[in-house]
Amino acid sequence: MSDPIALISNIRSDDEASYLSALASAMPAENVVLFRQMSAEQRARVQIAIVANPDPANVAALPNLVWVQSLWAGVEQLVTRLVADGPPIVRMIDPEMSRTMAEAVLAWTYYLQRDMPAYLRQQRQGLWHQYVYRKPSTLTVGILGLGSLGTAAAVRLGEAGFKVAGWSRSAKRLPGVQTFSNDDGLITMLRMSDIVVCLVPLTAQTHGLLHAALLSVMKPGAGLINFARGPVVVTDDLLAALDSGHLSHAVLDVFDEEPLAPDARLWQHPQVSVLPHISAPTDFETAAAVIAVNVGAYRANGALPCSVDLVLGY
Repeated sequence: MSDPIALISNIRSDDEASYLSALASAMPAENVVLFRQMSAEQRARVQIAIVANPDPANVAALPNLVWVQSLWAGVEQLVTRLVADGPPIVRMIDPEMSRTMAEAVLAWTYYLQRDMPAYLRQQRQGLWHQYVYRKPSTLTVGILGLGSLGTAAAVRLGEAGFKVAGWSRSAKRLPGVQTFSNDDGLITMLRMSDIVVCLVPLTAQTHGLLHAALLSVMKPGAGLINFARGPVVVTDDLLAALDSGHLSHAVLDVFDEEPLAPDARLWQHPQVSVLPHISAPTDFETAAAVIAVNVGAYRANGALPCSVDLVLGY
């Protein structure tokens, strides 16, 4: 059997057990061991670590570590908490995660397109009023971030009949999508979008990306969906835009601190839908299959998977 693979996590014990089971099924020839259960001799032999919200000290305790495989698509905590000259970090790129995210984006876009927030408010008030139906073809959905998740979402929205625009820091082309880049392109896309969906990774450049000035250029009455990371949107500025009526509704699945504090204003705000970070959970089996391919290639010929650019942060 090959040298052991360390699983370093700070997640619920039942999730940890599910990952261990899925990894064992996907890689029967490998020995995946919880870091805390490893002997000093085993830790010295580890070349691959699979991680989920790991303690950096545990990663540093593996002296011969060659690369780190994240179980999650977001790697901002790894990038900021692990040493800059440490081993390469590989983020989770799973087609099932892209499918799940695209499904969530379409579902909540429909929620806004069909005026569900307004109908919910009416139900609570005992009001009976029908809004004029808006066809998807009359609405533009702007996607911030055109990586694997953003691209999948753009395709799904286009198939549903929405007009789709997309912004990325570097220029990209996608069939059927009006694409933009750089600061001027961001402003143009925000101005034309009826619904804006955040799917950018959290980096130094995207931290606070949607602040008061940019929220103010969004189309009056536009909706916002944040499925990226909480700090991409400045919460107080978003609340001000909602309170003023400039924006109509925000669907938030991510927050500056999670879980969201019980006394947070967002819970009770009539123009906010709060979700507990469920838009695109990692699937145990498909994630294990992705990791099995990466590990298999490394064992066969020493090939490392594509890793995170520590300067860009993704």
